[in-house]
Amino acid sequence: MSEQNMTLEIASLRNENAVLKEELALANQQLEWFRKQVFGRKTEQTSVVMDFGVQLSMFENDKTEAVSAAQAVTVPEHKRRKKRIHDEWMNSLIVGVEYHKINDPVCEICGSKMNESGEEKAYDELIYSPARFHIRRHIVHKYKCPECGEKPEERDENCHIIRAPYPHAMIPGSYCSPELLAHIIFEKYAKAVPLHRQQKGLNSKGIPLLKATMSNWVGIAAQKWCLPIVEKMHGLLLSGNVIHAYETTVQVLHEEGRKPTSVSRMWVYCSGKMNDRSIIIFDYQPTRKGEHAAEFLRGFIGYLVCDGYDAYNAVKGAKRCGCMTHTRRGFVQALPSDKKAYRTSVAAKAVEYFNRIYHEENLQKDMSCVKRQEQRLAKIKPLLDEFFAWLETVQVSGKGKLADAVRYALNEREYLYTFLENGDVPIDNNRAQPG
Repeated sequence: MSEQNMTLEIASLRNENAVLKEELALANQQLEWFRKQVFGRKTEQTSVVMDFGVQLSMFENDKTEAVSAAQAVTVPEHKRRKKRIHDEWMNSLIVGVEYHKINDPVCEICGSKMNESGEEKAYDELIYSPARFHIRRHIVHKYKCPECGEKPEERDENCHIIRAPYPHAMIPGSYCSPELLAHIIFEKYAKAVPLHRQQKGLNSKGIPLLKATMSNWVGIAAQKWCLPIVEKMHGLLLSGNVIHAYETTVQVLHEEGRKPTSVSRMWVYCSGKMNDRSIIIFDYQPTRKGEHAAEFLRGFIGYLVCDGYDAYNAVKGAKRCGCMTHTRRGFVQALPSDKKAYRTSVAAKAVEYFNRIYHEENLQKDMSCVKRQEQRLAKIKPLLDEFFAWLETVQVSGKGKLADAVRYALNEREYLYTFLENGDVPIDNNRAQPG
């Protein structure tokens, strides 16, 4: 083999070795992330991800303060909650008293008749009365006018007859009462008791109510009484200044025209947290296309807070705002597994930038809209400018959590600045995307 061929082969092996090292590093990073998802804590709090509360410093003159903070930690005083006694909540309940007496008591020693000398409280019991079922039969009285005549041939017009007013059935042709329907809906949605388990419980009490029947009742209730409320909420949501949006996967079984393994989407839209009302609306759609958000938010001209999904650009007229938490999360996931490496870690330094931004934002939570905007421009905007100026100097290539986090942050730069335009616009999308 010639020297030139050997040189080419060595160069090829070096390139292959570099690629394999990069793939191995990426595999190890993914393995570490999966281990954290399965066995680790899911929180992204700085006290957990940044070496148990020891925050890193972006400035050289802060190193001494960080070290001293690690050496002396003040633990807040623990205040034990006052133990709640039974009398506090029992006093709000109806009390039924049972008296225990002896008829004509006689002394077992001398045989004399005994006189009552008083009474004493022995103990209290909390009584549970199981649900009872009964039929409420509506009998409607009818009335006719005596002046119209008794026989048809004696009157020119039909006899005038009226009925007493009565409440019509809430579901025509059904024996469902408002109390029963309210109980079924409360059990299903407030207590997470599925309809088939409710069916078993009712059957055990002698009520042969089928799951399919209850399902139809719930569907009718949703269309007849809940939908008008949701439509009113939708109008109020669109008239507001801020809307949070997020979509997540959901799987629907037995959906017509789709396989059980098909992945659908549940979109959530809610009003801003700096608002006088709390509106949260869920919108089911079979796909993740931006046309669904555009249709739901048609006519909205305020600030739309969302993550980096480009489909939200289909919402015309709205100003898109980025999510600071979502951007920070990418760097949290890129933190090295060895916390000793945090001092030189790019991801750790990025997380510290976000911590400082959130610190300034938390100081302004009780301010007015105008004052909050002024403080954001004075305190947070310089930090954002400094962060992105530094991030542009970071050299990343290939795949990996850090590369993904850097690219995501740079792509979202324009939207991460939008919240500075209005003091009522949140800094993140946590209201719609908690955790």
